[in-house]
Amino acid sequence: MSAGLYSMDKRDFDTNLDLKKVKPYGDTMNDGKTQVSFTLPVPCGDEAIEAAKQLMKKMGFENPIVVYYKELTKGFTFVNCYGSCTHTVDFTSIHVPKVESHVMDMKTTDQYIKDNVGRKIVVIGASTGTDAHTVGIDAIMNMKGYAGHYGLERYEMFEALNMGSQVPNEEFIAKAIEMKADALLVSQTVTQKDIHIKNLTELVEMLEAEGLRDKVILCCGGARISHELAKELGYDAGFGMNSYADDVASFIAEEMAKRVSKH
Repeated sequence: MSAGLYSMDKRDFDTNLDLKKVKPYGDTMNDGKTQVSFTLPVPCGDEAIEAAKQLMKKMGFENPIVVYYKELTKGFTFVNCYGSCTHTVDFTSIHVPKVESHVMDMKTTDQYIKDNVGRKIVVIGASTGTDAHTVGIDAIMNMKGYAGHYGLERYEMFEALNMGSQVPNEEFIAKAIEMKADALLVSQTVTQKDIHIKNLTELVEMLEAEGLRDKVILCCGGARISHELAKELGYDAGFGMNSYADDVASFIAEEMAKRVSKH
């Protein structure tokens, strides 16, 4: 492609972008090209393909096509579809609640705690309830961390305990009392039938019943967790996808410093 053609495409790209009417982008601006996959509880065949196309149209897609389909098991069909989205969103009106903290690296966080808290911060983490997945809490807590971000066990100014998975809320709270924890971290991976919401809510209610809720920094995290959901459930912060130990450590350090200064 010549420089002239590139600049023409770039100019066309910019002039056709309306942030008040944003839609998916595939090959050209505003084409709405979207890939959608789902499973239908019907036998695999031409009827399943037609059902998928009709559903795509009802979801607001033009010219839907099924590019791949396969029988999962008898009576169930998986489909992969393409279509052009007809809907738009006003990007300029979007406001997403976010964790308000300055993300610091491990060394800076340790120094911040020394300067503003003056002692180690005691943190307990676990995958609570029936959740058997530890990859999330391990990424935040374990010394090796994840993707080059060291976990809280490696920080000089955190006393961190990872209780692992399937920890009943009662045991989690008992350990928090025993260790006089400053912060509690809850990881939730299993979300079928919104069990994560039930479990997270139960923990808050139990902490309130014990008179402990306001005495600890309470955080939760997981792929289906957002800061907005966490706040709605009574938590101080929620950490979703692409969150690392740096994010959690920085928030706890700054929140702890605020609470120390108030006393």
